[in-house]
Amino acid sequence: MFLSVFDMFKIGIGPSSSHTMGPMVAANRFLEEMRTSPFEFGGLKGSLHGSLAFTGVGHATDRATILGLAGFQADTYDVEKAGAALAAINETGTITPPGLPTLKFYPKDDLIFDYGPALAGHANGMILMATDAQGDVILQRTYYSIGGGFVLTAEELAEGKATEEGAPVPYPFKSAAEMLDMATRSGKTIAEMKRANEHTRKSHADFDRDVQRVWRVMDDCIERGLHNDGILPGGLNVKRRAKGIYDALKAERGMNLTAPHTINDWMSVYAMAVNEENAAGGQVVTAPTNGAAGVVPAVIKYYLDHVPGASQSRITDFLLTAAAIGGLVKFNASISGAEAGCQAEVGSASAMAAAGLCAVMGGTPEQVENAAEIALEHHLGMTCDPVRGLVQVPCIERNGLGAIKAVSAASLALRGDGTHLVPLDACIETMRQTGSDMSEKYKETSLGGLAVNVPNC
Repeated sequence: MFLSVFDMFKIGIGPSSSHTMGPMVAANRFLEEMRTSPFEFGGLKGSLHGSLAFTGVGHATDRATILGLAGFQADTYDVEKAGAALAAINETGTITPPGLPTLKFYPKDDLIFDYGPALAGHANGMILMATDAQGDVILQRTYYSIGGGFVLTAEELAEGKATEEGAPVPYPFKSAAEMLDMATRSGKTIAEMKRANEHTRKSHADFDRDVQRVWRVMDDCIERGLHNDGILPGGLNVKRRAKGIYDALKAERGMNLTAPHTINDWMSVYAMAVNEENAAGGQVVTAPTNGAAGVVPAVIKYYLDHVPGASQSRITDFLLTAAAIGGLVKFNASISGAEAGCQAEVGSASAMAAAGLCAVMGGTPEQVENAAEIALEHHLGMTCDPVRGLVQVPCIERNGLGAIKAVSAASLALRGDGTHLVPLDACIETMRQTGSDMSEKYKETSLGGLAVNVPNC
């Protein structure tokens, strides 16, 4: 099993990896198929199903799908160009994807939110269709956005294609137990094994360049969030708080009476800064999803700015270790809130961050696995119930608490020798089972929990 660090940490846009980035990726894939098709096309249509329908407006799923069909991609997204393109599409009722003719597409009529039963494969389903000049469908594909920006066609999902294909890797662990066994036999750290796997796909120079870009985008996102204020879009009138908290924390620096627990506020504000940027549709990195994008960068920022002896050179090891844990969770359970609730998003992110921090602070592979287990265990059962389908309440604060739990988990693991009762594999399986048993109204549909018990205005 191989999931790249660049699969777990994708550069994209907010507010949701599964509801915004995924549909954009699906639309781009559909365009690729159209370009190689022998048919002559006259128009485009689509439908959104399950969670993509119920919370699609709040997650900008319709906007992302339309822009994806216009050729926009998440990692090169230009806000101004996107706005102009969307306005032109709505005005003319046509869309001109790169490499294809101008096609009929009226967003209000041709992109349907289907609030009936979800499609069979996954809670996040969508169908894209291309028509001929008479409006008859001549090409159709069903896509599933399975979390973290990963997209599979119905055929790929049925075939079990959930991991990247390619050359064999030297350390193909599919479970934490296999990972620890390989670490013992090889004498390598988790990061070293993961790096060896990555080098089967990228040269050393390309890998180092790309992983540094991932952290740069994360750090830039934190900085923007710490310096931007105002009201977040979507209608809930949620006020950005990161800047105010950050300014207050800076003013308190050096004061003898500052309480020790104030360090929690630093962790929280870094995470909240990211998720406020995400809620505003800014550039973020899935970690492993957009809804949980603040946890990993917040813990890295905490490490760099608050831990004595911290080094920028260890960031790559942090991300490699975190990606190894995230890959195990995705392969054996889920990172999708629509599939397993927020335990799969913030819970997974907290486990990844705990593992990364434990590793760069000198933890053994056994301690790293213990840190990840502690963090995930104490998110089990967490529901996904965003108010009005927006990735704002409770999502922004939840990332702050996920970061705090990650640091606590790493610290507890480092106080021990790596031996513990509950293996990470058992915790991941428990999360999968809990997600399977969880009511659909608590899985990103905004039909239960806070989403129905908090006024939406």
